[in-house]
Amino acid sequence: MDLALAEAELAAAHDDVPVGAVVVDADGEVIERAHNRREVDQDPLGHAELLALRRAAEVTGRWRLDGCTLVVTLEPCAMCAGALVSSRIERIVYGAFDDKAGAVGSIWDLPRDRASLHHPTVTSGVRAEDCRRLLRTFFAARR
Repeated sequence: MDLALAEAELAAAHDDVPVGAVVVDADGEVIERAHNRREVDQDPLGHAELLALRRAAEVTGRWRLDGCTLVVTLEPCAMCAGALVSSRIERIVYGAFDDKAGAVGSIWDLPRDRASLHHPTVTSGVRAEDCRRLLRTFFAARR
């Protein structure tokens, strides 16, 4: 989560919502990391999770990321949760809950929905206060 938080700080430095993500392989080695780049790239798909998944697939040479874990500072939205399920990621670890758009337990729960084709393990609330603080600071400066 330390690496994901560092990525989130990079997003904030680029005036984007501070979300960072890291993909780790079964041996605990970091495959890829990313942060939100929607503002920098003017890309609605520029979420940290999607960027990290795409890069991890390029590094591993396979789209199925079975055996891998995604660590992210904020609960994934529906778009990202769907991509995580589709990528066959083994585990999702996230920090702060997202009461407005969370799709891994807060509003929806796509990974654990019986209709999902794959059911990754989910661990939530990891360093949640640190993740929330970064988001609160970012949004407070913009209000």
